[in-house]
Amino acid sequence: MQTTLAEFLRNTPEGEEAKAIVGKCVHCGFCTATCPTYQLLGDELDGPRGRIYLMKQVLEGNAITERTRLHLDRCLTCRNCESTCPSGVKYGRLVDIGRQVVDDRLEEAGIRRPAKERFARWMLREGLTRPALFGPALKLGQMVRPLLPQTLRNKVPAHTATAGTWPRTVHPRKMLLLDGCVQPAMSPNINVATARVLDKLGVQLVIAREAGCCGAIRFHTGDHDGGLDNMRANIDAWWPHIEAGAEAIVMTASGCGAMVKDYGHLLRNDPRYAERAARVSALTRDLSEILPAFADDLHKLAGAVPRDSRRVAYHPPCTLQHGQLIRGKVEALLTGLGIEVRLCADSHLCCGSAGTYSVLQPELSYQLRDDKLAKLQATSPEAIVSANIGCITHLQGGTETPVMHWVELVDRMVSPQA
Repeated sequence: MQTTLAEFLRNTPEGEEAKAIVGKCVHCGFCTATCPTYQLLGDELDGPRGRIYLMKQVLEGNAITERTRLHLDRCLTCRNCESTCPSGVKYGRLVDIGRQVVDDRLEEAGIRRPAKERFARWMLREGLTRPALFGPALKLGQMVRPLLPQTLRNKVPAHTATAGTWPRTVHPRKMLLLDGCVQPAMSPNINVATARVLDKLGVQLVIAREAGCCGAIRFHTGDHDGGLDNMRANIDAWWPHIEAGAEAIVMTASGCGAMVKDYGHLLRNDPRYAERAARVSALTRDLSEILPAFADDLHKLAGAVPRDSRRVAYHPPCTLQHGQLIRGKVEALLTGLGIEVRLCADSHLCCGSAGTYSVLQPELSYQLRDDKLAKLQATSPEAIVSANIGCITHLQGGTETPVMHWVELVDRMVSPQA
């Protein structure tokens, strides 16, 4: 698909990148078959192919309307279309660029988002990315939970489980761990469970306290500069540990992992950070990429499968299976430990969480969640496991079946007294 860039985008890194991505699209339409919003709405402009046409028009300097922005806003950025595309179109990168251009052009034309929407986006960017603010806010939300609107109540767990004890053994082998923004407050046991499991395997997890948000929330809500600043701050925080020999940067939230693995690309034109960003991306591993190397040791350490989790439904997050192209590792690991793992029908489709999407597009998000839960429940699970805090929280808001990170189940088997 040939694109002639408008003057304001010509010879810019973003413009040239977007032009190259659009040029790979042969408008075959395979992507529409796996696009959740197209399946729900049946509108070509709410599928990847239609959105690519919209973004092509934007890149060429054609008129932009609020409808253009609406169709791009409705995209989950689940990247299922990338897994389906026979031409290798990097749709997720394209929609990040397209959204930014649309927002900027509409702002220049004096067409701003409604005040309520601007406030919601500001709150998400400023509240979710600051653990020191989010933790107390969550506790306050739990206190007044019955009074909250339903969409917010679904995001606030009634109780937060205690995390247990972080291991204190010092090991020669060390790996970094990104603590995350909301995960320490919403589900503190995930990272502690990860530390305990790796401790049993002779690896010490280290948290660089100066590291903060991975940058995904700001970047995907249009604040590219703020997102890049988050990335640079994390690189600065991790670099001394990398120089000291940290073997990997472990991710327990697949959404963060997908973002950090992209640092090298996003900062490739930054002369100060390009080389270090590429190194950080190369070292980043989802936990499901780390533990298979320890499979034999895990089998020796593992006790009996917990009675309440012998049969689990696994929900692979989009950021894991489409963003990072990691498939089958969690299922194989849990199956090897004696757990019966079931995938539901259409396991490739998004649950509707998609970062901030469930707050900004609640109607579509909850339709997707309820459909996903119906299919997960059809497997008759005793528990549901996933690999991303957003998916876990989103799914738990619609079911009484326990939803947890898969490493918590592994931890219960190798650290039964934890």
